[in-house]
Amino acid sequence: MNPLLLDIPSQFETERLLLRVPRPGDGRAVVEAMKASMKELRAWLPFAQEEPDEERTEANLREAYAQFIRREDMRLLLFEKSTGQFIGSSGLHNPDWNVRKFEIGYWIDTRHGGKGYMTEAVQGITVFAFTELLARRVEIRCDALNEKSQAIPQRLGFWHEGTLRNDGLSADGSRLRDTYIFGMIP
Repeated sequence: MNPLLLDIPSQFETERLLLRVPRPGDGRAVVEAMKASMKELRAWLPFAQEEPDEERTEANLREAYAQFIRREDMRLLLFEKSTGQFIGSSGLHNPDWNVRKFEIGYWIDTRHGGKGYMTEAVQGITVFAFTELLARRVEIRCDALNEKSQAIPQRLGFWHEGTLRNDGLSADGSRLRDTYIFGMIP
C-alpha cells in the first residue's frame, strides 16, 4: 500500500473546532500563540526553548504541509469555528503505514487552555485516524511529569500501556526523563 495514493481529507470539524493542515500565511498566528504560551511550553517542548521567529515558523509550517502531501506526518492546526482564532497544534505523527499506527502530539495556546479544546481535538483526531485512515493503533506519548498532557488520554479512555524509563531528555536537554505511553486500538 502506497500512502501517497490515499485521499486523506486536509481538514475536518468537531463541535467547536476546525482542524486543518497548515497553509501559507499561518506563521503569524502560530508565532503569536507560541509567544503567549512560552512559559508553559518551555518545560515540555524542545521548540519552545528559544523565542519563535515568524519566518522560521512559516517555513516550518510549509514543510509540515509538504510532509502531509508525502504522508510522512500529518500536522493539524486548531481553530475555533465561531471566531476563526488559532488555538493550538496537534496531528498524527510518526506514521507506520504498514501497521497503520499513528502518534498524536499536541500543544495549546495557554490563553485557550482549560476549556476542553485539546481534549475535543484529540478525540476528533482519534476518530479521524480510525475512520479515515483505518488506524489499527493510536498512541499518545508524554513526559511522565506532564500531568496536563497525561490527563487528555486518560479522559478519553486510552490505556496507560507503560513507562519508558530514561527514554529521553527534558525539553531543555538537561535531565533524563521517563515517557508514558498511552494507546488505543479500534
